[in-house]
Amino acid sequence: MNDDIRVLLVDDQQLIRLGFRMVLEAVPGIAVVGEAADGEAALEQVAALRPDVVLMDVRMPRTDGVTATARISARHPEVRVIVLTTFDLDEYAFGALDAGASGFLLKDVEGVELIRAVRAVAAGDAVLSPRITREVLARRAPEAGSPTEPDPAEDLTPREVDVFRAIARGLTNGEIAAELHLGEATVKTHVGRILGKLGARDRVQAVIIAHRHGYVPPPDRAGTADPLRPPGGTTQ
Repeated sequence: MNDDIRVLLVDDQQLIRLGFRMVLEAVPGIAVVGEAADGEAALEQVAALRPDVVLMDVRMPRTDGVTATARISARHPEVRVIVLTTFDLDEYAFGALDAGASGFLLKDVEGVELIRAVRAVAAGDAVLSPRITREVLARRAPEAGSPTEPDPAEDLTPREVDVFRAIARGLTNGEIAAELHLGEATVKTHVGRILGKLGARDRVQAVIIAHRHGYVPPPDRAGTADPLRPPGGTTQ
């Protein structure tokens, strides 16, 4: 039970919270530890309950989800936030990603995808659809770093650079392990070290850094793979 992923549900609509609770509590390994109807209550619940993952609506009374996400990221960096919205190009949701959210889901997400997303974010991965990925990169990394801007990956070992490029291509730990002929545990260790050296909170930020500094082609020329995948792949 102590290994369960602890989830806090934040939405001003009780029926939405109830629906998510029913989906999540139907599977082993996930425990819904609390609910909140607005961002202010969410901040109180995060401080009291210390969840692993927060499912955060972005449009709420009192304190909205963007503000709440920024405060959670600043005060409780170990807590991961997945923002929820009705619209797939919601400016509020982009603001929440900038504020430190690790994922973006539509409220009509299928139950299996919701479960995968919670597990992915809890494991340190990111959850963005390919379309949202392109928008995030366009908004947050419009151009490569200038020659005078230090290379954030200069402290990475050659093997870590290989893993870094693979992360930016959207490969899962299992796929990276297969491609580089490494064990998954070794890949996971590399990923943790890479995020630490980059000063990146999670893979969302790592992908942004990779694109800013030319470690992968821009998303419209990258070929077959989007930098981040929708919930559905194996994660850390």
